[in-house]
Order: sequence, then C-alpha cells, then structure tokens
Amino acid sequence: MQVLKGLTELVIFQLLGSLVGSTWLTAVPGPIVGLVLLLAWLCLRGELSESIEQAAGWLLRCMPLLLVPAAVGVMAWFAVIRPIGGVLLLVLCLSLLPALVLSGWLMQVLVRRRQRGEL
Repeated sequence: MQVLKGLTELVIFQLLGSLVGSTWLTAVPGPIVGLVLLLAWLCLRGELSESIEQAAGWLLRCMPLLLVPAAVGVMAWFAVIRPIGGVLLLVLCLSLLPALVLSGWLMQVLVRRRQRGEL
C-alpha cells in the first residue's frame, strides 16, 4: 500500500510539472519540471517519506523493463539513425562527462556530510 501512495505522489509531481511546463516553461519538458519540484519539496521537508522511497525502489527494480521499448526503437529506426551515428555518439559522450563529474562531486559532498553526522 505504501508503494501505491508513493507512486501517486510521484505522479502528482509529474502532473504539476506538466502543468507548469505547458503554461510557463514551454521550452522545458514537464517531467523535468516535476522532478525539480519534487527535489525542492524534499529539500524543504528535509527527509524522504517511506512511501516515496518504496515506490522509487520498486521503479528501480522495473527499470530494465522500461528501457526495452527505447532499445527496440533504436533497432527499428537504425537506418535513420545510422547517418548521424558518429555525431550522436560524440554528443552522448560529451554530455556524459559533466554528469560524471557532477555525480562524483555530489557523492563526495554527501559522504562528508554523513561522516560529520549532518545526514
């Protein structure tokens, strides 16, 4: 039952993000706005509710199933993607570098905070 409550909360934030994104921030996808709203809400609360934690864990366990349609789409449209494959690969690699650096830095900050007892 906690998973259902958590999923409902996550869907509400996605819907809020879609509403905000479609009315004020048309250049930003609604689910991204919803994630930012969820992050702001969790930062204000200072803790992660058990229902959202359980729903997130359940979604992570299902993640491989969610990626199958994308992989099928790439294979089905391979002829269209092939001419721009090199550029696409370059863009993916270049976008991966800042994400890796930011993730590593954030992990170090969180580990230090946990060691000091702030988390």
